[in-house]
Amino acid sequence: MTNVSGGTLRRRPAQRRSLERVERMLDECARLLDEVGYEALTTKEVARRAEVPIGTFYQFFPDKQGLVRALALRNLEAFLGRVTARLAEVQLSEWTEMVDLAIDEFVAMKRSTPGFAVVDFGGVLASPGGPILMETRRMLDAALENNAIVADRLRTITVELLGAPLGPELDRVLLVAVEAADAVLKLAFRSMPDGDPELIAECKHLVRRYLSAHLPQE
Repeated sequence: MTNVSGGTLRRRPAQRRSLERVERMLDECARLLDEVGYEALTTKEVARRAEVPIGTFYQFFPDKQGLVRALALRNLEAFLGRVTARLAEVQLSEWTEMVDLAIDEFVAMKRSTPGFAVVDFGGVLASPGGPILMETRRMLDAALENNAIVADRLRTITVELLGAPLGPELDRVLLVAVEAADAVLKLAFRSMPDGDPELIAECKHLVRRYLSAHLPQE
């Protein structure tokens, strides 16, 4: 599995006080992204609103992009946690039913999580629904695009929790599914601020049919 945590922070917070400061900075970063967008976001304003010295900010984050990278990683971990928790609550008849569940959680985060409309899993959106700023396509990993990281993490869930068939075909198919879902969901949120429900439903249908056609269901 790809390690997306290495190098995210300059220094890992060892004490509770430091951890709280890092979380406050990430929280204020998310709120400012909603208020002013990525281009107008400044490290000075994040530090001011989080009530930490600017020197403390740079102890943990190298720059604005490093801060946003950490926020994107936190978003990804929150999304995966939500999906895993939902899977523990429901009984799926086949593993591709995870599609609806995962898309529902993603849409819920788009609607309610601060900053998620601008930065979800790394790609910074210039406007609601994209396109992303090209320099942020590899926010989570210098070698891999953001969607490849998301597909890799979802592969771990489908294999470990749902018993999906392990192999290179699964890797390729999940990457295509994530890319397709990403494109259609961006369209849904370009069409309507809270996401066009008909396009969201089409996204679920498209991805489930694709996965069902390419991978065995046993």
